Amino acid sequence: MPFLDMLRPKLPSKNEGVCRFDYPEVFVLILTVVLLALHYDFRPTSMALLVITTLPSLMILIYNYRRKMSFWTSNIVIILFSVVVGSLQFCPVISLSLVFLIGIRIIISGPENYLKLITVALVTAIVFYYVSTILDGADMDCGEGWLSNTILLASMVVVLCQFRRVYQEYTGYKVRAKQATGRLSTMVSVINKLTRFVPPQVWEPIVRADSPVSVSNKRAKLTIMFSDIIGFTELSDSLSADNLADILNTYMHCMTLIANKHGAVLDKFIGDGMVCFFGEPDSRGPRQDALDCVAMAIDMRREMRTLRQKWRLMGFEGLYIRIGITTGYCHVGNFGSNNRLSYTLIGKEANLAARLEASAGKDKILVSESTYDYICHNYECHHAGAFQLKGFDNKVNAWQVLDPDAHKGHLSKWVDHTLPGFNLHLNFKDMKDDDYQDIRDRLNFALERIEQEQEKVAVTIAAEAKHSDNHHK
Repeated sequence: MPFLDMLRPKLPSKNEGVCRFDYPEVFVLILTVVLLALHYDFRPTSMALLVITTLPSLMILIYNYRRKMSFWTSNIVIILFSVVVGSLQFCPVISLSLVFLIGIRIIISGPENYLKLITVALVTAIVFYYVSTILDGADMDCGEGWLSNTILLASMVVVLCQFRRVYQEYTGYKVRAKQATGRLSTMVSVINKLTRFVPPQVWEPIVRADSPVSVSNKRAKLTIMFSDIIGFTELSDSLSADNLADILNTYMHCMTLIANKHGAVLDKFIGDGMVCFFGEPDSRGPRQDALDCVAMAIDMRREMRTLRQKWRLMGFEGLYIRIGITTGYCHVGNFGSNNRLSYTLIGKEANLAARLEASAGKDKILVSESTYDYICHNYECHHAGAFQLKGFDNKVNAWQVLDPDAHKGHLSKWVDHTLPGFNLHLNFKDMKDDDYQDIRDRLNFALERIEQEQEKVAVTIAAEAKHSDNHHK
């Protein structure tokens, strides 16, 4: 069963299991013409009115039992009522009773039919008013008394029945609306959870436009990035599964935020690695896609420095990121079957990005010649060499992307230096105004400790030198 069919609320049919008739006023109409025929002792005009009204009314009773209301049936009912009202020359009580039923029928028929039905009722009533005056003269007996009271009472009963029916439908719709709202909330919650497994560039068009999904792919020029963590495999041999999962989840979370910020399609996680690409389904042009990908890779490398400092304080050493990037044509789209699809890419360029990533060193970003041609005017790179990569007959030239802040000196937003027993990591982008004094105090304290240790070392060296001189004497 399709997923959406499971979530779609099953609303009961309007007529499901209910014996109903939506035109109860027809009984009042038949009762009225029968009583009028009795009142006028079956005069020709009253019998003609009886026949003209009763036969269509009986057809309505038979045909429309347990059928939905329709405009044309409502139109016929209103015409029959207007015929009686006009034939009675607008006798006050009876006509007012029947006009109430006409009004209710017009209201139930819907706003789009108001003007049509009102026009039909007025024209029919006026026409039969003049016909009645011609046939019976101007001295029409309105039959006040038990006749008008009976018709008025019957009309009131029908009005109450219609009110009860409308109220029941309202309460039923209210209950179904509440159920549908609950199902909709559940559907939204489930979809929000499922979208975390699919790139937003894929699921957003489907949700917004309900676009069809099928096995389909196309050839497109993409910039592809592969990355993983150096040292993670070695670390996994000495860590518990809980600590390992915490490190990996923290890393994936931070890198996913960066990928989303730059508009990358996060294709998949592969162990401690990830695959991202630019160019589909939303491309800003091959050059800009390459620039965006390299900018994302640089941000990921910087973020890894911050994470490495946090992990070092927790006792986890030696974790570095490495990245490989290339630009070229691949097939991208929905691969799989009609029952299970995966939005991904395949092609030689994807293999090249993976091989470049495997050849990169610690905190290195290697790009292929095709990517270098797009980014060389915006990022400083140096030729890393020609690599003989698995699956490629010829050697592949690669360039290493340097950090844009590497040669800015005191203007750099990053300060990162590591020696045995010493680690300095400053990220000025994340510093707040009220942090500078605290940082300055800690650096001063560190300098004092360095001076103390340096003095101890000097004293120790002097003592050893004096001891050596005395020994020679």
